[in-house]
Amino acid sequence: MSYFDAASSAPLHPVAREALLAALDEGWADPARLYREGRRARLLLDAAREAAAEAVGCRPDELVFTPSGTRSVHTGVAGVLAGRRRVGTRLVHSAVEHSSVLHAAETHEAAGGTVAVVGCDRTGRVAAEEFAAALTPDTALAVLQSANHEVGTEQPVPEAAEACRAAGVPLLVDAAQSLAWGAVEGPWSLLAGSAHKWGGPAGVGLLAVRKGTRFAHRGPADERESGRAPGFENIPAVVAAAASLRAVRGEALTEAARLRGLVDRIRSRVPELVPDVAVVGDPVRRLPHLVTFSCLYVDGETLLHALDRAGFSVSSGSSCTSSTLTPSHVLKAMGVLSEGNVRVSLPAGTDEAEVDRFLAVLPEAVAGVREQLGAPAARPARAPEGVSGDVVVDALGARCPVPVIELAKAVAGVAVGTTVTVLSDDEVAALDIPAWCWTQGQEYLGEAAESPERGAAYVVRRRV
Repeated sequence: MSYFDAASSAPLHPVAREALLAALDEGWADPARLYREGRRARLLLDAAREAAAEAVGCRPDELVFTPSGTRSVHTGVAGVLAGRRRVGTRLVHSAVEHSSVLHAAETHEAAGGTVAVVGCDRTGRVAAEEFAAALTPDTALAVLQSANHEVGTEQPVPEAAEACRAAGVPLLVDAAQSLAWGAVEGPWSLLAGSAHKWGGPAGVGLLAVRKGTRFAHRGPADERESGRAPGFENIPAVVAAAASLRAVRGEALTEAARLRGLVDRIRSRVPELVPDVAVVGDPVRRLPHLVTFSCLYVDGETLLHALDRAGFSVSSGSSCTSSTLTPSHVLKAMGVLSEGNVRVSLPAGTDEAEVDRFLAVLPEAVAGVREQLGAPAARPARAPEGVSGDVVVDALGARCPVPVIELAKAVAGVAVGTTVTVLSDDEVAALDIPAWCWTQGQEYLGEAAESPERGAAYVVRRRV
């Protein structure tokens, strides 16, 4: 079985395993105590903090360990908003942040705060000038990820951080996906990370708050971790997290170059091997180990099961792989296809043979899913002479990707200039029908003025 979902959680690094086992014997005591066992535990904790701080690029006394990356984000957001409440209540973040940021923003807004969301382009990249323009005088905090967790696109953090510094606004960087590959550049104020993303044990996050950042922890006071992460420290896990971060950083330069080559191979070969595929995310400014593509006319959940049976563990942002039946907010913000979405994120040590085997089984897996759904075999070479009247397709009650499949069939049978109206009550249609038009060279006219009672009417004009 080939595990290709390191962006969700990386396999435990061998160094992390060794450090964890050793620390279980040495780091079990209370590091706040002055007797021998407590002093030994304190030495381990302090050494781990120094190692992690060096990797992050901050002072050891600016970094605390938390129970998770999500907790780090929530603590950082809440602490700065509370500390700067006299400045204002405005929170600025990008549209493609991790769900932990979105949830923190929802909580802030529910409490009476204001939230501004900065959009992105089709690669998922935020424009630094647009981010800077959102920094008003009443902005208490800005949040920007270093690299996107779904499509791998790197964000202009150094430029955004400079703009924040000029505006007097702290910038929190969610660096969960990028810390394994290097420190985050720029004058950021806060940074969050998660150990299981870089090969450390789950249950350890880190939060760096640079000196000079106004911060007021929310919740009961605690003497541990500067009062920002209450509770007894999990010293063995913390030691393993810091050791593995140092280890992956030592391997990063060589491994990044090797994995980037394998990902480049996937990015170039998938569109050649599988028809009607869109590779998404920035092709250059991206994480070295991650690639995402979307396959037209494919049920994402079915495709993931097919790949699992073939021996590959991958992830997806398709709506049909989630319990909510809503598309990924990242893909939605980018305006790209969500159906048949596959995210491949290679762990360290992945070899070329594994990638070649994935490329060998993918076309058959996609073709099998398309056949089950009755998808069109290929785009028609030219418009037919026959049907010239406008066509209405009733896809009410059908879920992704059926509305798009029915649209493709209908467009293939009408003349250039003819419109096809798709009736659909699936929320995903609002994203995937315009995205289909973009990839297929057709014209999306929008939703009809008179929408049906149970859904919406999406109008497409055939152009080619």
